[in-house]
Amino acid sequence: MDDDLNVTYVTLGGHVEVYKYRYLYFFIIFTAYILIICFNFTIVCLICFHKNLHEPMYIFIAALLLNSVVFSTNIHPKLLIDFLSEKQIISYSACLFQFYLCYTLSGSEFLLLAAMAYDRYVSICKPLQYPTIMRKATISILLLLAWLLPAFQTAVPVILSADMKLCNLVVEGFFCNNSILLSIYGVVALVDLVILPMLFIIFTYIKIIIISYQSCREVRKKAAETCLPHLLVLISFSCLSAYDISIARVESNFPKTARLVMMLQVVFYHPLFNPLIYGLKMKEISKHLRRLFGPAKSI
Repeated sequence: MDDDLNVTYVTLGGHVEVYKYRYLYFFIIFTAYILIICFNFTIVCLICFHKNLHEPMYIFIAALLLNSVVFSTNIHPKLLIDFLSEKQIISYSACLFQFYLCYTLSGSEFLLLAAMAYDRYVSICKPLQYPTIMRKATISILLLLAWLLPAFQTAVPVILSADMKLCNLVVEGFFCNNSILLSIYGVVALVDLVILPMLFIIFTYIKIIIISYQSCREVRKKAAETCLPHLLVLISFSCLSAYDISIARVESNFPKTARLVMMLQVVFYHPLFNPLIYGLKMKEISKHLRRLFGPAKSI
């Protein structure tokens, strides 16, 4: 606590031997951050510039990838500063803001994945009604809900905790995760932004599997091509989120090095995984990527 400025500082205690490996850590995180920005923005730009990608499925993918960039920007620059600093600390207000963005974007991720599952459900199970249901207005409403609902819901515990006195001024991580703030509002947000979207996604994919099994080979192929990337991203993000939620409960029982490795996966594995999966597995995006980066044809 700085009595003169009345600012509370939180120590980020998840770093492992920063004084010894600071430049290696800096190089790894800096490289990962640049790759995250390049990979995600490449696909977002392709979706923006090519009219045949102006479909609901690709719009939701672009929103998901933008989420990844903002999530990384919320964490990586502070990490880079910490690696070059003698003390790895953050003011309590900045910590709350980092927490707010982190879990707002995580909630948006689940809601966007739920919107994508709904889009695939309508496309495969109700193909004749698809143009009527998935109109621009519907897409806009789903995007607004995916971004605004988590923003408002996460804001409640953050605002209520702004003047809270901390019992522990050390966060066992290298960014402000849920160990800094646990409350009944967090449980409600977990239900609304994670569990309910997950149940909805499971329900829609069960319906898709049933319809695909009963349909012709072409429908099964379409379902596999468009749904598999979404399922891979969902499974990856769900596993990392489950770790993040559970790690606050085990506290010191989890080895510090293992905690560091898992935290690193949270901050750059998933933001890099998303564009790679969609770039390689989505046929139309993959086609445009090959045209963009493939060898130039001779005239």
